[in-house]
Amino acid sequence: MATVRIPPVLRPKTGGQAEVEVGGDNVGDVLRSLTGDYPETQEQLFGEDGELNRYVNVYLNDEDVRVLDGLDTAVKDGDTVVILPAMAGGTA
Repeated sequence: MATVRIPPVLRPKTGGQAEVEVGGDNVGDVLRSLTGDYPETQEQLFGEDGELNRYVNVYLNDEDVRVLDGLDTAVKDGDTVVILPAMAGGTA
Protein backbone atom coordinates (compact mmCIF):
# COMPACT_ATOMS: atom_id res chain seq x y z
CA MET A 1 0.00 0.00 0.00
CA ALA A 2 1.07 3.56 -0.67
CA THR A 3 0.21 6.60 1.40
CA VAL A 4 -1.49 9.34 -0.60
CA ARG A 5 -1.27 12.83 0.87
CA ILE A 6 -4.47 14.69 0.15
CA PRO A 7 -4.33 18.47 -0.42
CA PRO A 8 -6.72 20.61 1.65
CA VAL A 9 -8.91 21.34 -1.39
CA LEU A 10 -9.66 17.61 -1.81
CA ARG A 11 -10.06 16.69 1.84
CA PRO A 12 -13.83 17.30 1.92
CA LYS A 13 -14.07 14.62 -0.78
CA THR A 14 -12.06 12.12 1.34
CA GLY A 15 -14.02 12.58 4.55
CA GLY A 16 -11.55 15.17 5.82
CA GLN A 17 -8.60 12.77 5.72
CA ALA A 18 -5.17 14.30 5.05
CA GLU A 19 -3.70 10.89 4.15
CA VAL A 20 -5.19 7.66 2.85
CA GLU A 21 -3.69 4.25 2.16
CA VAL A 22 -4.37 2.75 -1.26
CA GLY A 23 -2.91 -0.01 -3.38
CA GLY A 24 -1.53 -0.01 -6.88
CA ASP A 25 1.50 -1.05 -8.91
CA ASN A 26 2.10 2.41 -10.36
CA VAL A 27 1.09 6.01 -9.75
CA GLY A 28 -1.85 5.77 -12.15
CA ASP A 29 -3.18 2.67 -10.38
CA VAL A 30 -2.81 4.37 -6.99
CA LEU A 31 -4.71 7.45 -8.13
CA ARG A 32 -7.42 5.33 -9.76
CA SER A 33 -7.74 3.34 -6.53
CA LEU A 34 -8.14 6.64 -4.73
CA THR A 35 -10.93 7.69 -7.09
CA GLY A 36 -12.53 4.26 -6.68
CA ASP A 37 -12.60 4.69 -2.91
CA TYR A 38 -13.53 8.39 -3.11
CA PRO A 39 -15.43 8.93 -6.40
CA GLU A 40 -15.82 12.66 -5.85
CA THR A 41 -12.07 13.06 -6.44
CA GLN A 42 -12.34 11.71 -10.01
CA GLU A 43 -13.12 14.95 -11.83
CA GLN A 44 -10.56 16.89 -9.80
CA LEU A 45 -7.77 14.50 -10.74
CA PHE A 46 -8.64 13.17 -14.20
CA GLY A 47 -10.08 14.66 -17.36
CA GLU A 48 -12.73 13.03 -19.51
CA ASP A 49 -9.95 11.43 -21.55
CA GLY A 50 -8.73 9.56 -18.45
CA GLU A 51 -5.48 11.51 -18.31
CA LEU A 52 -4.33 13.44 -15.27
CA ASN A 53 -5.61 17.02 -15.33
CA ARG A 54 -2.85 19.40 -16.38
CA TYR A 55 -3.18 21.51 -13.25
CA VAL A 56 -2.55 18.55 -10.93
CA ASN A 57 1.04 17.86 -9.91
CA VAL A 58 1.92 14.45 -8.49
CA TYR A 59 5.05 13.50 -6.60
CA LEU A 60 6.33 10.08 -5.60
CA ASN A 61 8.62 10.28 -2.59
CA ASP A 62 9.31 13.98 -3.33
CA GLU A 63 10.11 13.37 -7.02
CA ASP A 64 7.84 14.88 -9.69
CA VAL A 65 6.42 11.93 -11.64
CA ARG A 66 6.63 13.99 -14.85
CA VAL A 67 10.43 13.55 -14.76
CA LEU A 68 10.03 9.85 -13.99
CA ASP A 69 7.59 7.65 -15.95
CA GLY A 70 4.47 9.73 -15.36
CA LEU A 71 1.46 7.70 -14.31
CA ASP A 72 3.41 4.53 -15.19
CA THR A 73 5.97 5.23 -12.43
CA ALA A 74 6.25 2.10 -10.27
CA VAL A 75 5.06 2.29 -6.66
CA LYS A 76 6.24 0.07 -3.80
CA ASP A 77 4.68 -0.58 -0.41
CA GLY A 78 5.50 2.30 1.90
CA ASP A 79 5.91 4.89 -0.87
CA THR A 80 4.26 8.28 -0.53
CA VAL A 81 2.27 9.90 -3.34
CA VAL A 82 1.62 13.61 -2.94
CA ILE A 83 -1.10 15.40 -4.90
CA LEU A 84 -0.53 19.13 -5.34
CA PRO A 85 -2.98 21.22 -7.33
CA ALA A 86 -1.19 23.94 -9.29
CA MET A 87 -1.58 27.43 -7.89
CA ALA A 88 -1.87 30.58 -9.98
CA GLY A 89 -2.61 34.20 -9.45
CA GLY A 90 -1.30 36.86 -7.16
CA THR A 91 -1.25 40.61 -7.12
CA ALA A 92 -0.21 42.86 -9.95
